Amino acid sequence: MINEQIRDREVRLIGEDGEQLGIMSSREAMKLAAEANLDLVKIAPTAKPPVCKIIDYGKYKYEQTRKEKEAKKKQKTVEVKEVRLSPNIDTNDLNTKVNNAKKFIGKGNKVKVTLRFRGREMAHVQSSKHILDDFAALLEDVAVVEKPAKMEGRSMSMVLTEKR
Repeated sequence: MINEQIRDREVRLIGEDGEQLGIMSSREAMKLAAEANLDLVKIAPTAKPPVCKIIDYGKYKYEQTRKEKEAKKKQKTVEVKEVRLSPNIDTNDLNTKVNNAKKFIGKGNKVKVTLRFRGREMAHVQSSKHILDDFAALLEDVAVVEKPAKMEGRSMSMVLTEKR
């Protein structure tokens, strides 16, 4: 909120160079802002009384957007990569999948390991759970199980994340 939009009876005012001017009515604060040819901007609306500052609103808005862009630049998005296995996977194939998962985890991504069952394989779901356990055991030096193995429809999946 700026200038005439501020309807509070009393506000805590901060001057243009950052010094506290104390608590005063919003009319007096508006007068001081008008004398300085600047805007009265409500900075902390939830405070008691609300905090207002005498600043150039255009410059303030520009600073806010710049700060948001900087914060966005610094934040890292974590992707979930998927590794698919089948119940009758061989050890060399499993090792290849483990190496792929290590690469994903090394880059800071999460890995969803999915064991897909097709046709008659659905009859042997419990005997295939050890494949996911072995997979997690092979990656225990770099990863930790975030979400344990769970049946979801025709597939069993678990999520691994980087060890902290």
